[in-house]
Amino acid sequence: MLGVLWFWMVGVMIVAYVVLDGFDLGAGVLHLFVARSEDERRMVVQSIGPVWDGNEVWLLAGGGTLYFAFPWLYASAFSGFYLPLMIVLWLLMARGVTLELRNHIDVGVWRALLDGLFALASTLLTIFLGAALANVIRGVPLDADGYFFLPLWTDWRPGVHPGVLDWYTVLGGLMACAALALHGSLWLSLKTTGELEKRAGDAVAPLWTAVLLLTLLSVPATMAVQPSTLTNYNRYPITCVIPLGVLLTLVGALVFHRRGQSLRAFLSSCGYLALMLVGACWGLFPTLLPATTGADRSITLSSAISSPYTLHVGLLWWIFGMLLAALYFTISYTMFRGKVDSHAQHG
Repeated sequence: MLGVLWFWMVGVMIVAYVVLDGFDLGAGVLHLFVARSEDERRMVVQSIGPVWDGNEVWLLAGGGTLYFAFPWLYASAFSGFYLPLMIVLWLLMARGVTLELRNHIDVGVWRALLDGLFALASTLLTIFLGAALANVIRGVPLDADGYFFLPLWTDWRPGVHPGVLDWYTVLGGLMACAALALHGSLWLSLKTTGELEKRAGDAVAPLWTAVLLLTLLSVPATMAVQPSTLTNYNRYPITCVIPLGVLLTLVGALVFHRRGQSLRAFLSSCGYLALMLVGACWGLFPTLLPATTGADRSITLSSAISSPYTLHVGLLWWIFGMLLAALYFTISYTMFRGKVDSHAQHG
C-alpha cells in the first residue's frame, strides 16, 4: 500500500513540474515569435520572472523523492540517462543565465544573443523532456543487474537496443514542444496586454491543431511500441475516463480561449497536461521502467521500493515539505495575480 502511495506521490510532483514550469518553458519557445519589440520581450520575461525558478523546484523535489522512495530506479535511470541528463542540466543553466542577465545588460547585440539563447534553450528543453517520458514508456535495455546505457541515437528505430532518440521519442519530444508552447501561449494571453496578448492569442489555434494531431498520433504509436500500456485500461474500464478527460480538456482550452475566458482556457491546458501524465503513469503501473530486453528485467514497484520504516518516516517529512511548498506557491501566485506591467523592471 505504501509503495502505491509513493508511486502516485512522485507522479503528483512530476505533474506539478510539467504544469507549472511548462508555461514558462512554453513562453520561452514563443519568445521570439510573439514579441516584436524590447518592451514586449520584457513583458514575456516579466510574465514568468517572479515564478520560473520556484517552478523548477518541483523537478529537484521529484528527483529527491525518487531517490528516497525508489533508490534502485534512481540509480539505474540516472546512470543510464547520464548523457541526456547532462544536456538537460546545461539547458536549464543556459535558460537561467539568460533570464537573469538580460535585465542587467543594456547592449542591443548582447541582449539579442541572450534572447535567442533563451528561446533555443526553452525549445530544446521541451523536446528533451518529452523524449525522456517517451523513453520511459518505450523501455530501455536493462541488463541482468538492472543497469543500462543509451547512446544519443542508433538506427532511429525502437528495438531491443535503442538510443535516446528514435522515431517514437522524437514524436514524444515534438508533442511536448507543441503542448507546452500552447500552454505558454495561453499563459501569455492571460498575463499580458496589447499587441503581445493578441499575437499570443493568435498562436493558440495553430498550436492547438498541432497538439490534437500529435495526441491522436501518439495513441497508435504507443500501442505499437509498448502494447502493455493498455493492460490496466482493459482490466479497469472505468479508467478510460482518463483519455476522455484528455480530449475534453484539450477541447475546453480552445473553446474557452475563443470565448475570451483566458483563465479557464489556461486551467483547461493544465488539466490536459496533468491527465496526459496520469494516463501514462497508469499505463505503466506497477512497472517503473520497462526493459526492452525482457519483461522479467523490468524495474517494478515491488523491486525498487525502499523499506517500510523509511517510507513511514519519509511520509511525515514529505507532508510537512508539501505544506510549506503549497503555502509558498499560494503566496507567490496570489501576489503575482493580474496582468504584468510593461513598464515595470524585474531583477
